[in-house]
Amino acid sequence: MSEVLDLALARKVLAAQPFSNLLGTRLVAFGDGAATLELDIRDELRQQHGFLHGGVLGYAADNALTFAAGTVAGARLITAGFTIDYLRPAEGVLLRAEAHVVRAGRTRVVCRCDLSTVDGAGAETLCAVAQGTIAVTPTTEPPNAT
Repeated sequence: MSEVLDLALARKVLAAQPFSNLLGTRLVAFGDGAATLELDIRDELRQQHGFLHGGVLGYAADNALTFAAGTVAGARLITAGFTIDYLRPAEGVLLRAEAHVVRAGRTRVVCRCDLSTVDGAGAETLCAVAQGTIAVTPTTEPPNAT
């Protein structure tokens, strides 16, 4: 498909995203059709009831889905669409988004993502699930100089 990424290069891609830097997102696993992102849950990311804001969960799902696709399709990707189901309020100290490839085609990669929170004792709770389609963008070749 496209160039092959490794964990170090994928982390550089994440570091190039200003919004990911703002949230403090970390890429902790990348390869073999799967990717895992983590971010610390802090007060600025909560909604009025004290739970992690759904927009943060949506962001984490979107990015994890795309990074999982990147393990098989390279870096030239963009989200075509995704759905997310919120299963329970997100509480804890850490958000973990674990995504994996369901099917990789030539122009689209379908992925799934589990979003879990981790509490201070290390207990993990599934709080949302997502599925998305990631588009492989064409490489732009310079025109033939003949």
